[in-house]
Amino acid sequence: MKEKTIFQGVATAIVTPMNENGVDYDAFGRLIDWQIEQGINGLVVAGTTGEGSTLSDEEHREVLAYAVKRINGRVPCIAGTGSNDTAYAIELTKYACSIGFDAMLVVTPYYNKATQKGLVKMFNAIADASTKPIIVYNIPSRTGVNIEPATFVELAKHPRIAAIKEASGNLSKMVEEFALLDGSLDIYSGNDDQIVPTLSMGGKGVISVLSNIMPKETVAMCDAFFAGDVATAAKMQCKYLPLIQALFCEVNPIPVKAALAAMGRMEGVIRLPLTEMEEDHQEKMISIMRGFGLVD
Repeated sequence: MKEKTIFQGVATAIVTPMNENGVDYDAFGRLIDWQIEQGINGLVVAGTTGEGSTLSDEEHREVLAYAVKRINGRVPCIAGTGSNDTAYAIELTKYACSIGFDAMLVVTPYYNKATQKGLVKMFNAIADASTKPIIVYNIPSRTGVNIEPATFVELAKHPRIAAIKEASGNLSKMVEEFALLDGSLDIYSGNDDQIVPTLSMGGKGVISVLSNIMPKETVAMCDAFFAGDVATAAKMQCKYLPLIQALFCEVNPIPVKAALAAMGRMEGVIRLPLTEMEEDHQEKMISIMRGFGLVD
């Protein structure tokens, strides 16, 4: 029997605020509280946007522990526990389960990649070790490996594999997934420019970068759709497109961290190999943000 839906609507792929000394927990706590006050439907901690891949093991565990305690059951919390080292992903997943996370977000193995058979074995091994549901994260532009629709059908057989974060950007592939899966896995958009198209096929929501800076508005877009006002949701999707494009004009999370710094919510510190946003890109993004009233 499948787990119930982990969340419906918008889960922010929350950034990990940093300063020159490491993780800025004061800013992180304020950001978590603000997200929840703004009505967010869930939070994803230490994923791609949270720079999970450049946190040390100690930091990764500390960030997860701090976040789950701060969230304190107010919204579903999802831990980024993926790795290209399956044994490490299993250990991190066990840890996140033990401290109270509601679900895990597990990315495909980057760099070393895998065959489709290898992906099934890896995700099943992690799901076997987990006591909580797994969201399988497909983002081939960053990992170099793509999960085929037929592979998702195989993964859906595992009782703890509950959902997909589909960030391939390929709507044709996503439609095929909806057709083949027939509701056996929940599907979340992993792309902010495809929220409404994903919902229109039966998607449950989005794991969002945009909602780091516009949580209330991103939730309102999904709420409008779920209330049957598709026209308003579609209008909002188009309205926010220039800002979404600005947030992805450089490698995520470079722009969104710069945006949050401009809003005064944190310092703009980011870890190598990522670097500070190019000045011309930042000026353009700030100009767009100004148009939405996000900065003065």
